[in-house]
Amino acid sequence: ETELLTSKKDILDCNEGEDCKENGLLVRNPKSALRLVEDGNKVHPSQGGKVEAAQISNGYSGVQSSVPCNGMGELMELEDRETWSKKMDFLLSVIGYAVDLGNVWRFPYICYQNGGGAFLIPYTIMAIFGGIPLFYMELALGQYHRNGCISIWRKICPIFKGIGFAICIIDLYVASYYNTIMAWAFYYLVSSFTAELPWTSCTNAWNTGNCTNYFSKDNVSWSPHSISPAEEFYTRHVLQVHRSNGLDDLGGISWQLTLCLLLIFTIVYFSIWKGVKTSGKVVWVTATFPYIILSILLVRGATLPGAWRGVLYYLKPDWQKLLATEVWVDAAAQIFFSLGPGFGVLLAYASYNKFRNNCYQDALVTSTVNCVTSFVSGFVIFTVLGYMAEMRNEDVSEVAKDTGPSLLFITYAEAIANMPASTFFAIIFFLMLLTLGLDSTFAGLEGVITGVLDEFPHVWSKRRELFVLGLTIICFLGSLATLTFGGAYVVKLFEEYATGPAVLTVVFLEAVAVAWFYGITQFCNDVKEMLGFTPGWYWRVCWVAISPIFLLFVTCSFLSNPPELRLFDYNYPYWTTVVGYCIGTSSIIFIPIYMVYRLIITPGTLKERILKSITPETATEIPFGDIRMNAV
Repeated sequence: ETELLTSKKDILDCNEGEDCKENGLLVRNPKSALRLVEDGNKVHPSQGGKVEAAQISNGYSGVQSSVPCNGMGELMELEDRETWSKKMDFLLSVIGYAVDLGNVWRFPYICYQNGGGAFLIPYTIMAIFGGIPLFYMELALGQYHRNGCISIWRKICPIFKGIGFAICIIDLYVASYYNTIMAWAFYYLVSSFTAELPWTSCTNAWNTGNCTNYFSKDNVSWSPHSISPAEEFYTRHVLQVHRSNGLDDLGGISWQLTLCLLLIFTIVYFSIWKGVKTSGKVVWVTATFPYIILSILLVRGATLPGAWRGVLYYLKPDWQKLLATEVWVDAAAQIFFSLGPGFGVLLAYASYNKFRNNCYQDALVTSTVNCVTSFVSGFVIFTVLGYMAEMRNEDVSEVAKDTGPSLLFITYAEAIANMPASTFFAIIFFLMLLTLGLDSTFAGLEGVITGVLDEFPHVWSKRRELFVLGLTIICFLGSLATLTFGGAYVVKLFEEYATGPAVLTVVFLEAVAVAWFYGITQFCNDVKEMLGFTPGWYWRVCWVAISPIFLLFVTCSFLSNPPELRLFDYNYPYWTTVVGYCIGTSSIIFIPIYMVYRLIITPGTLKERILKSITPETATEIPFGDIRMNAV
């Protein structure tokens, strides 16, 4: 690579250790290998040097890439990559990605199941030593190297490039089931525009004889066989699981949910098709709206009768739980999946930052906001569960048996339906669920889009809109199995097996590749070039040892004790566990496949192939004054 210098002035004297201009060339200290050359056909070596002096000792070019000129003889900063319009666009996008549906349903359930207030201790420890360091690492990598999840490995450790392909497959799996949950929320939203919400009565066509509406004015007693109208609306009308016999007989496709999902993907497409310039504006609504609604629902929940019972159940500490290994595993898994490293999103979003952006501060702010949101969401959920327990005259533990999406679509929906102004609260609640899910979908697909466009710029860089259209169509078609009458069973299977162990493995290998192959010293030097200061010993120890051990601990715990899946009255057969592991393996298998492929195509002896495969291929351009230099 060569660089045209447009500024032609008189030769300046230069002292040792300083830059000077000689014959129209910006020449660095003779000991330096960086050069500016006048045209693309010649290289001026340093004093006493040779033509090869412009090559760094490891064989990679140390000269600059093209720098545009403003026509007045002045060099301008190279800006060939799109950047965020405002810093807040980036922050809201990252917060919107990290804060999703799982913060509302998963954290409260995990918290009360694992010791209430006592669970906050392992949760905080795992966040400090595991989640936040990994979050910071990905932001710093993406911002420094300015590449997506595939091509970034050429600049870090090429043999691990399969990680990028694995991430893209995992993101596609997530898109195939996560958006279906939003389709359920959208169906509820449309159904909420009535004077009387349809899940409040037992007189509908989908209800059975076991339907019991204990909120009615009649004296109704709740029996072990009773089913609430909200549960029957969810299972028999929205999902229609009674028309499926399980995973071996999914039944037909629900056309209502298909239309809902089609509309959601249409919104997603027109939000991300132009890049971060458009999605950065959309998140001003999708990332802030949930906080407004959470505040309203928190105030409303606190004023309900019996709310204190739910809060007490949520926070009452059970110190004995801290001695159980599974509590620490749950804490580690919760903080990891909540912050969301390993999906390529943080790499993609950070790659659109300006080089000098303070990603250290961003990591601390966004991760703190995410954790606080999870904690506050627990109050929103459990004040309502306390109210439900008061109405049913039961313990909160009996009311809180629903987990996952059922907690939102059955328990919470039923509580809302029996509040004053129920229609209003139902509409804003399901709107909140939609906005929580949308910006997470924007982020997941952007991880794939940025990764592919950066890896194949000659094919897709000018055809982003077409590529995004094709990607959304693929995701929609991949979601069809989740739109069947047994689609809820498929969603549960994908949620537990397709992403969990696979993404844990990906981030473990990513942490090892950066800290041990790329080198923790080199990585810290990169951070110093961006931020002006070197990460302290705490961050170094976390990246080198604690965070990888944290990931290995969670992965091994999951594999040694796979979850026994059950949804409604359906117990998953053993073969579904095998299928689940096959789905999970289908993404991470790209990592060893690419390693073998890389070693085969690299010339030389085996030792030379390995050394070349773990040495960065290309340089990273970094700002050098008003221009950008290649950093090696």
